[in-house]
Order: sequence, then C-alpha cells, then structure tokens
Amino acid sequence: MAQANIIEKTKLNYDTESDVLYINFDPPQEADDSDITDEGVIIRLRNNKIVGLTILNAAKILGYPGLPA
Repeated sequence: MAQANIIEKTKLNYDTESDVLYINFDPPQEADDSDITDEGVIIRLRNNKIVGLTILNAAKILGYPGLPA
C-alpha cells in the first residue's frame, strides 16, 4: 500500500498573500533541482525524485472558488 503511504505524508500549505500553494510529498526538504512548467508549476526534485510542487497563482490555475483570485 505504498500509494496510501504517499497520501498520508502529503502536506499542503497555501499562502493567501502571494497565492502560492506548496505541496510536499514527504517532510519538507530542500530540493537540489527544479523545473517549471508553462502553467507556473515548479517541480522540486531531490536526487531525481519529486519531493514537492509549488503552484504559482494557485487560485487562477486551479480555478478553486475558495481561494482568492
């Protein structure tokens, strides 16, 4: 049940002031590499493993009505 373990370890943090959503798949850790998509999603990597995502302009990208636009 590795998939359930990933879900349990996933942490979300939303910064309302800057409209940025942080998603960490393990305890937050420093990345040693990153890549950014055209949509403004930063993929954070450590040892070629995805350790988290940072979504810039999260309310707009996700279209979530609960987030300020």
